[in-house]
This record gives sequence, C-alpha cells and structure tokens, in this order.
Amino acid sequence: MRVFLDTNVLVSALATRGLCADLYERLLTEHEVVIAEPVVAEVLDILQRKFKAGAELLVKVEDELRLLEIVPAQTSVPILPIKDLDDPWIVACALVAEIDFFVTGDTELLDLAEWQGLVIISPRTCWDRLRPT
Repeated sequence: MRVFLDTNVLVSALATRGLCADLYERLLTEHEVVIAEPVVAEVLDILQRKFKAGAELLVKVEDELRLLEIVPAQTSVPILPIKDLDDPWIVACALVAEIDFFVTGDTELLDLAEWQGLVIISPRTCWDRLRPT
C-alpha cells in the first residue's frame, strides 16, 4: 500500500511516542511511505520553531525523510474549502502521487474525506485498516 503522510503526522511520529510513531514505523517496514517536498520543509520548520531542534538533529531528520519517496512541489494547487493556505500545496502533491491514502490529523482535511479521488483518513483509521483481517 502507498500512503502519503501529512506534516502533522510526521512531526508527531518524529517528536513524540504514540500512535503516529507506531504507525510510521509500521508503514516504513510494510508499505510505501510517500511525502512531498513542502512536507519536508514544514517538518523541519516545526521541529526547529516549536521543538527547538538543533542543527545536527535537523540534518538527521532531513536525511531520514529523504530516504522516503518525495513528490516535488507542484506548480498549481486545487481550490479547497479550508483556511490553511499551505495545505493545498501538499494536497496537490498527494493528488499526483498515486497513493492509496492521505493520512493527516488536520480536521479541515479530514472533513473533506475524499477530494478528487484522494482518500483522506486519520492516523487511527489508517492503523485500523492495516490490522490483519
């Protein structure tokens, strides 16, 4: 399965322990994880601003993220009924990535549920779908 991770899921996975960290680890070992160039930039910015990550840690995080499949930034974005002006750029990347799920904790994006064929689910829903039947 190809799964696109949004910024908030990656930050939670990298900075804390819990569902997002467990989900990230499982996806890395059993599935294809896809992110976008704007996600890399946002993750590094958030880790620096909110978590006061130092330069050495930021380099390690970026190196880890660059091991994933990274969709380049897109030149046009969809018009979405959301407030965050950065999110359409990430959704644009997800739309071209040929993924099974877009995983996010962003309630505005989750409220869309699906956008132009893009299935948007929460980390919990993704975890539940990965359970063996």
